[in-house]
Amino acid sequence: MRRPNTSEKRKYTTITIPTKLFENIREKIKTTGFSSVSDYATYVLRETVAELNERSGKKEAHGVVEKLKALGYMS
Repeated sequence: MRRPNTSEKRKYTTITIPTKLFENIREKIKTTGFSSVSDYATYVLRETVAELNERSGKKEAHGVVEKLKALGYMS
């Protein structure tokens, strides 16, 4: 079985943030387990996207319940 090389395992892109924000984050993470601003930003973005997905799922589920009620399947 062929092992994927590093570039096949992970792909990255670059995002731009204000310098002042970058410096602020860099100072704040000095006492944490994050090794870089990039690691911290990735963590925050993953958490945010997960929360948005959860909210979206709840919203969709609520819409399904409302449709079932309108059709008389639920009261």
